[in-house]
Amino acid sequence: MTPATQAPDPDPVGHHPDNPRRDTMTTLFTTLDSPLGELTLTGTRDTDAGFALTGLHVPGQRGAPLPDLGPGSGARRDPDAFAEAARQLDAYFAGRLRAFDLPLAPHGSEFRRRVWAALDTVAYGTTVTYRELAAAAGSPGAVRAIGGAVGANPLLVIRPCHRVIGSDGSLTGYAGGLERKRRLLALEGAWPRPVSGTAAGAPGAYRAEPVVTAPGS
Repeated sequence: MTPATQAPDPDPVGHHPDNPRRDTMTTLFTTLDSPLGELTLTGTRDTDAGFALTGLHVPGQRGAPLPDLGPGSGARRDPDAFAEAARQLDAYFAGRLRAFDLPLAPHGSEFRRRVWAALDTVAYGTTVTYRELAAAAGSPGAVRAIGGAVGANPLLVIRPCHRVIGSDGSLTGYAGGLERKRRLLALEGAWPRPVSGTAAGAPGAYRAEPVVTAPGS
């Protein structure tokens, strides 16, 4: 998910290794059926930190490529490791869960991890603009770079980058595709957007905003 223009990440992935033990970890994965299509979940386990999720990907996702999980990669399919994540995702898609409580360990620069953590503060059923997210992440002057970090979010749905919209109220882009973004916001009651001063559920209480596809999104 990116805004209309995008500046380089001021702290790009790869310049500052975020986890010195990353090469010693075991990569695990599983797949789950969902209303968004087949989800691929990835995670790591080590003897010190235990298990943590590193990614949730949807088919055709852009911005955060799925790691190599094929033969020879060292990755191992382990559905049991993701049982709690699967339970919470099922509850979320059924409308019974509003906040995830899972161990997360996404791979990224300090800047990107700070932006991804700020996504956790955007409550279910609400949206924020890129400028508002930049302020929440402590980088109010880096709006375009914030867009790059949001677009590289490796934990779709769980880290709710679908709740970030354009300053004009448009959907803008989404790494998982605009139709999935629309469906997630509709599930949460945040799309179509409420008309100011009108009670939710009342006639005319909602309006559809324009959908804008950002270049490269």
